[in-house]
Amino acid sequence: MVRRTMLIAVVWFVAAAVAAAAPQYKALIVDGQNVHDWKGTTPVLKKILEDTGLFKVDVATSPPKGADMSGFKPRFADYDAVVSNYQGDPWPEETKQALVDYVRNGGGLVIFHFACAAFPDWKEYNEMIGLGGWGGRNEKWGPYVRWRDGKFVRDTSPGKGGGHGPMQPFQIVVRNPDHPITKGLPEKFMHVPDELYGWLRGPAKNLTVLATAFAPKEKGGADEHEPILFTVNYGKGRVFQNAMGHTAKELKSVAFIVTFQRGVEWAASGKVTQKVPDDFPTADKASVRE
Repeated sequence: MVRRTMLIAVVWFVAAAVAAAAPQYKALIVDGQNVHDWKGTTPVLKKILEDTGLFKVDVATSPPKGADMSGFKPRFADYDAVVSNYQGDPWPEETKQALVDYVRNGGGLVIFHFACAAFPDWKEYNEMIGLGGWGGRNEKWGPYVRWRDGKFVRDTSPGKGGGHGPMQPFQIVVRNPDHPITKGLPEKFMHVPDELYGWLRGPAKNLTVLATAFAPKEKGGADEHEPILFTVNYGKGRVFQNAMGHTAKELKSVAFIVTFQRGVEWAASGKVTQKVPDDFPTADKASVRE
């Protein structure tokens, strides 16, 4: 009897340990088409999330450009967060509606870098992502969102949507230190040379800019503080957009790694439990992980 009791206790302990170690959330990365190197970045994004211990990550890869897309139907509803690394051919209407329903009903959506250029003619996608670029976007898609004189303003000036200068290091400035994603981060921190996205524009409904970076005119920018990290509330869902991360090389930046990890956790749950790591960059110096 004693041996049986001990065996039951051991089994319970092992089961509890396994349960404690199991990831809390399921995330899906969507890729398959993108003028950026999705084959190089998706495996890194997957590892970055899995390294937190919080996520089990699957990947849904679309057919190649120009191929039959009718069978591409990821099961978004099976996941706590969907990360888009996709920019390419339109999805089937059923798949588009499934994503809208998923987010509207409380799902988490994360827009990684050039996914902000996807689906320029999909009204609900533009509303979900808040701000986007390229794909013919202009003032008809919505305003620019600018940080001027200590506050955010909506700039309805005519002009392109999306652009950037040459690869350059840039400093990120937190504008909303109380949001779960940015809470505890230093006010200013450096990122490695990367594409500094500017001129993003869109409906900007229910949008909260968390951090900006200044894009100087002499380096191909608009001389404006550009939104780099921001969120959108869409129905019951949470959307996070991170404009950093051109290639796998830039994904080694701790500025990207930490904000991406925290952003996906927030999209999945509405909270962030991760601590700010000791190797987080300073206001003057970027840091990388090999």
